[in-house]
Amino acid sequence: MSRTSPPTWTMPVRLDDVPEAGLSFDLAPEAPIRDALAKAAGVNAVPRLSAHFDVTRHGRDGLHVAGKVSATVRQTCVVTLEPMENEVEEGVDVTFVPDHERSGEPIREDELRAHDPPEALVGRTVDLGIVATEFLILGIDPYPRKSGVVFTPPESEAPADHPFAALAALKDRR
Repeated sequence: MSRTSPPTWTMPVRLDDVPEAGLSFDLAPEAPIRDALAKAAGVNAVPRLSAHFDVTRHGRDGLHVAGKVSATVRQTCVVTLEPMENEVEEGVDVTFVPDHERSGEPIREDELRAHDPPEALVGRTVDLGIVATEFLILGIDPYPRKSGVVFTPPESEAPADHPFAALAALKDRR
């Protein structure tokens, strides 16, 4: 039996292929890739996923990726345990520079709020599929709840039913 790895969403863009004016990309993966991404993201399904990116040069040896990842994800409501759909809209604004140009110095917290540090440009290439996957996963609600649903804990009939009842009994014996 041969083992195959799950399909991944890949769209490499080489620095040398990006003109000064930049390039635009509209990406939409096929169903097998959306299924693999759903599994990796821990959701039931990803019926719709698209990304639009504008890739421009950043200095002599870097790239800047700006755009948006948009998706519909099927999840399970954490309150009702019923299936539901959520929309994901994540803005993307990332700069990639060669690893040797990235500063090894720690970044102060006030600098971090002003801008994100650049990412590493690996082999003079940015993989837009990986960028889109990362932003999709960042945008997924980890605790999805259907609209209007409120969690109400079950009422306990006897005060001895609460988790610390045994400790309270020990305290009362003093």
